[in-house]
Amino acid sequence: MAAPINIDVYSDALVVLGTAGIVIPLVRRFGFSPVLGYLAAGAILGPLGLGSLIKQFPLLYWVTVVDARNVAGIAELGVVFLLFIIGMELSFERLKTMRRLVFGLGSLQIIFSAAVIGAIASLFGNPPTVSIILGACLALSSTAIVIEVLSNHGRLASTAGRTSFAVLLAQDLAVIPMLLLVSIMGSRSGDSVMTHLGFALVNATLAVAAIVIVGRLLLRPLFRLVASTASHELFVAAALFVIIGAGVAAATAGLSMALGAFIAGLLLSETEFRKAIETTIGPFKGLLLGVFFFTVGMNIDVRELAREPLLLFASVVGLIVIKSVLLTGLARIFRLSWPAAIETGLLLGPGGEFAFVGIGLATSLGLIGADVSSFTLTVTSITMALIPALSLAARRLAPRFREPRALDPELTVAPAGGTGHAIVVGHGRVGQVVCTMLDRHGCPYLAVDNDAAAVPEQRRSGREVYYGDATLPEFLRTCGVMEAKAVIVTVAAADAIDEVVRQVRALRSDIVIVSRARDAVHARHLYRIGVTDAVPETIEASLQLSEAALIGLGQGTGLVIASIHERRDEFRRELQQAAGLTEDEPSNSVRRKTLRRP
Repeated sequence: MAAPINIDVYSDALVVLGTAGIVIPLVRRFGFSPVLGYLAAGAILGPLGLGSLIKQFPLLYWVTVVDARNVAGIAELGVVFLLFIIGMELSFERLKTMRRLVFGLGSLQIIFSAAVIGAIASLFGNPPTVSIILGACLALSSTAIVIEVLSNHGRLASTAGRTSFAVLLAQDLAVIPMLLLVSIMGSRSGDSVMTHLGFALVNATLAVAAIVIVGRLLLRPLFRLVASTASHELFVAAALFVIIGAGVAAATAGLSMALGAFIAGLLLSETEFRKAIETTIGPFKGLLLGVFFFTVGMNIDVRELAREPLLLFASVVGLIVIKSVLLTGLARIFRLSWPAAIETGLLLGPGGEFAFVGIGLATSLGLIGADVSSFTLTVTSITMALIPALSLAARRLAPRFREPRALDPELTVAPAGGTGHAIVVGHGRVGQVVCTMLDRHGCPYLAVDNDAAAVPEQRRSGREVYYGDATLPEFLRTCGVMEAKAVIVTVAAADAIDEVVRQVRALRSDIVIVSRARDAVHARHLYRIGVTDAVPETIEASLQLSEAALIGLGQGTGLVIASIHERRDEFRRELQQAAGLTEDEPSNSVRRKTLRRP
C-alpha cells in the first residue's frame, strides 16, 4: 500500500509551477516584467489573498497556496543561486577594486538609513528596541530583485549597476551583525549574550575560512574529474552539490546560505569551468528565483490596504524617498554622476528580503508585536513590488540630470556636399562595410551618423564621416542631396529608415535610394514609400548561407554565384509586386542607375 502524501505541499507546489508555466508567459506576452508577474501572483494566490477565502470557497484550495512554509525552502534556494551567479561574475581582484564603494558608500548608506528610519519609527511611539530593529532591517534593499532587474536590462556593467551591486554586497555582509543584534536584544541574560556573541563570531570566521580553504584545494580538481567523465548529469550534480553545500556550511555557522554560495561562486570564478557552470545552473536559478518572488508577493496583506490605506501609502512613499535621497546624496559625495546617483538611489530605495528574516526573528522573540510586524512587512513587500517601475522611472529621469559636456570639435565639422556622390546614412558596422566597398570601387561618397560618441572617434581614425540627423531636410541639403546620385540607408531602426526615405524622396523624386530592411515585410513597406532597392537582412543572410553551402557541397562557384544573383532578383521582383509597384513607377524607373567614377 502506498504511503500517504502531504497533499498541502504538493498542491502549493503545483500552484507555483502553474504560475511559472502559465501566468508568466502571459505576462511576458503583454510586455510586463516577470518579476511583477510573480509578485502579483503571490499576492493574489497567497494565504493573505484568495487563500484566506478557502473556508468560504473550498475549491480555491486547488488554485491558492495554503501555507507559505511549503515553498519557503525552495524560495530561499533562489536567492542562494542568484548570489552564486553574482560571485561567479566577480573575482577577489575585482572585489578589491570595489572596496571603496562596498565599505565606504555601502556602510554609510546602512548607517544613515537605519538611523533616520529608526528615528522616525520612534516618533510614532515605538520603543527604542523596536525602532532600532525596524531601522536596521528596512535600511537594506532587495538583492534578488535589483540584480534581476539590472541583469534583464543589461545594466549590471553600467556605473549605476556596479554601484548598486557594491552597496548590496555591503548590505549582505551586514546581515550577520544585524541578526546577532536582534538575538542579543531578545536574550535575557548578560552572560548568555556575550557567550552567544562569542560563539557566533567564532563560528562565522571558521565557516568562511573552511569554505575558502576547501574551495581552493578541492573545487578545481573536483570539476576536472567530473568533466573527464563527459557526463552532463554528473556536471549538474557537482554544481548543485557545491552551491548547496557551501550554503549549508555557512548556515550551520549562523551565516546566510546566500553568503556561503557567494563565496563559492567567487572561488569558481577563477577556474576554467566558470562559463560551463553558469550555463548549467541557469534554468535552476530562473525557476527558483521565480518561486522567491512569488513568496515575497505572498507577504502583501491586501487587508492592510483597507485597514490603514493613508498610513500605508505614506509609509511606502516615505521609505522609498528617504532611502533614495540619502543614497543619491552619498553617491554624489563619492563622485558619481547625477544620472548614476539617481538610478542607484531609486533602485535601492525600496526594502529588501532581509526584512522578512530580521523582523520575523524579532517577532518570534517577542520584541515586535504582530500588528507592527504585519504592517511593516506589507510596506516592505509593496516597495519591493515597485522596483521594476522605479527602475524604468530612473532610466527615463536620470538623463535629464546629465551634466553638460563640452562639444567635441569634430561634431561641428559640416559636410562639404559635392556632385555625383552617394550619401551613406549610418556609419555603424554595416555602413563602414558599405563605405569600404565604395572606396574600393572609386565611388565618391559622404557618410553621416547621429552618434555623438562614435563620430569623433571615427574621424580621428581617418574616416570621413560627419555628425548630423539625416531625417532633417536642411541637413540633407547640406550633404548635397540635390546633386547626389544615391542615398544608401544603413541604420537599423525601422522608424529612422522610414523617416530618412520620406524626407529624401520629398526632396528628390529621381534619386536612387538603397535601404537596409529587417525582413521581407519591412522591405515591401519600404518599396511602397519610395525606395529603389530594399535589402532584407533575413533574405540576404539566407542567400549567403545557400551560396556557402552549395560551394561547400562541390557545386561550381560561377554557376552558384549566378544562381544566387538570379534568386536575389526574383526576391526583389516578388517584393516589389507585393508592394503594388509596376515597372513604370518611379521607384523602379531609377532602379538600374549606377554610381560611376567621376
